[in-house]
Amino acid sequence: MKPKYFLSLFLLAQLFFLQVIPYFPEYVEQFYSNGLYPMIAAFSRIVFGKIPFSLGDFIYLITILSVLFWFWTKRKSWKSRWKNNLLAVVSFLSIFYFLFHILWAFNYYRQPLFEKMVIAKEYSDADLLDFTKKLITKTNAVQVEITKNDSLKVVFPYSQEQIFEMNLNGYKNLSSQYSYFAYNNRSTKKSIISLPLAYMGFSGYLNPFTNEAQVNYLGPMYSFPMTTNHEMAHQMGYASESECNFIGFLASVKNDNLHVQYSGYSFALRYCLGNWQFRNPKIFKQLLKTIHPGILKNYKESDHFWKQYETPIETGFHAFYDNFLKLNQQKDGIESYSKFVNLMVNYYKKNEL
Repeated sequence: MKPKYFLSLFLLAQLFFLQVIPYFPEYVEQFYSNGLYPMIAAFSRIVFGKIPFSLGDFIYLITILSVLFWFWTKRKSWKSRWKNNLLAVVSFLSIFYFLFHILWAFNYYRQPLFEKMVIAKEYSDADLLDFTKKLITKTNAVQVEITKNDSLKVVFPYSQEQIFEMNLNGYKNLSSQYSYFAYNNRSTKKSIISLPLAYMGFSGYLNPFTNEAQVNYLGPMYSFPMTTNHEMAHQMGYASESECNFIGFLASVKNDNLHVQYSGYSFALRYCLGNWQFRNPKIFKQLLKTIHPGILKNYKESDHFWKQYETPIETGFHAFYDNFLKLNQQKDGIESYSKFVNLMVNYYKKNEL
């Protein structure tokens, strides 16, 4: 059988397999997420982590240019050789799809974190209010300890490369309590396509082919450690956005450095406030009055940054990514990012904030 026919049939086999695998999360957890994947991830991060620039970004750029060039060269033969051209496209997609899943994306089908950590899924408004108030108290305390003034925003005295190194401390501390959150072989990079990412509305992403954690270096520094910790959680094999928010938050607040802690606390607080703004605007306004002005200034800093990059491009990419997440076991799409509030509220019923 010719390769192009084999690869076309292989794509169909992959699509069928992905319809079956969601019914066996325990097997994915055991044989892939805790079996094959850690070996793949360790190899990728050891090989590519030492490279000082983002290799994954270059691979994406070269691939996109190559695909565009291929379509340009085939533009005159679409009618006469449509079958061969179509098979070539399907063959490429088949290889791409296989590598995407075997190198990382099978993690979408692993056991949910709330089961692994025995965390409840549901919570009441009273639970959320109690947690939000505790989170405000904690974030206020860290903010004033850093600035010595509740009206000053937190300014980071560290470089982004220093933060990459500092984040390892948080994961080290976290893994002493939960061994499955151990992080080894750092491969965190400043994305060379940070400007396009900003226009698309993304603060970072994981390259599944090189296992590099790519961070948008243009964004506000106060959120940089939390964003990096989120992408590092993806590197460890957690595909769910809500789970990576939760793991990234834990790694941030477990860090010995106050600035990194603040990044985590302020991030979580903003999600809780957003939840209240939707649930009960009156309570939201009451809670807002208890937050230090310096924290609100950091939030305004973030709002100003993202506002300058608002275009229809962002809307389009968010719609695309929303559907992408829904196709990959995250039924809430982009809204799944905020679902980590469920994990936080119920986790801290039994643990001290």
